[in-house]
Amino acid sequence: MAKAIREVYGSVLAELGEKNKDIVVLDADLAGSTKSGIFGKAFPDRFFNMGIAESNMVATAAGLATVGKIPFVNTFTVFLTTLGLIATRAQVCYGSLNVKLGGAYCGMSDAFDGATHHATEDLAVMRSLPNMKIIVPSDETGTRWATEFAAGHVGPLYLRLSRDVYPDLYAPGTRFALGKGALVRAGSDVTVIACGLLVHKALEAAEIMAREGVSVRVVDMYSVKPIDRELTLSCARETGAIVTAEEHNICGGLGGAVAEVLAWGGAGVPTEFVGIQDVFTESGAYAELLAKYGVDADGVVAGIEKVLRRKK
Repeated sequence: MAKAIREVYGSVLAELGEKNKDIVVLDADLAGSTKSGIFGKAFPDRFFNMGIAESNMVATAAGLATVGKIPFVNTFTVFLTTLGLIATRAQVCYGSLNVKLGGAYCGMSDAFDGATHHATEDLAVMRSLPNMKIIVPSDETGTRWATEFAAGHVGPLYLRLSRDVYPDLYAPGTRFALGKGALVRAGSDVTVIACGLLVHKALEAAEIMAREGVSVRVVDMYSVKPIDRELTLSCARETGAIVTAEEHNICGGLGGAVAEVLAWGGAGVPTEFVGIQDVFTESGAYAELLAKYGVDADGVVAGIEKVLRRKK
């Protein structure tokens, strides 16, 4: 049975803490929500509740990294990538320090708390920081790998994590790699490049389009930075049309990263961006928000239909 992404993250952190005594965990008074508290319960001497002081928390993690510790910093994505940004930029990234940032409740997954707690611009922010790497897992297996990889990778790394349950997509033990994406559905008419929850919505959309005779390829671009240029360009060549899908503003996120690759590679194919249309979101039930802002399966279908009209 599929598990909530945040539960997987917290459990794996605790497992890693048992194996590596240099791992320390910091949280901004949200350990019950981020599930970093699982680590805190197991290793209270290596767990630090920094209170509602996100910039100080990241700065403290930077200091811990300079003495050989491997800090995992946790809070809601929106606060980590805004209030924690100055320390992330000026200390963690500028110093290329070995700090891991766990952004919980990404996208609109903190549904009822509305725009102040939704994180719909975090990929654009973090992607622009030199030395930062970004991973967006799409299921339990991917989250386990991403957390384990973060612990072993040397340098700044951002994990974009949801509060929700994502369906199982990969078999346990599946191999992933930074800078790569994964082909999760074959297709020849159009490619949907997605990350996180939208991988599953893209697969649902592909099933809908298959009933209309349209063959949709789906790529899970779990490594947003660095992005898989080779896979992106091969999909453009082989299917002749690209749709990006993300629970994020259409400005500067996965869609922007893919568009940069297409421009760099000279792949002039029709492209559509499925995402939040540069607006602030509102509070409500999560499924209803996904539908309202066009980031559900129907929204991906609409993007596919638009790009196919342009492809003709």
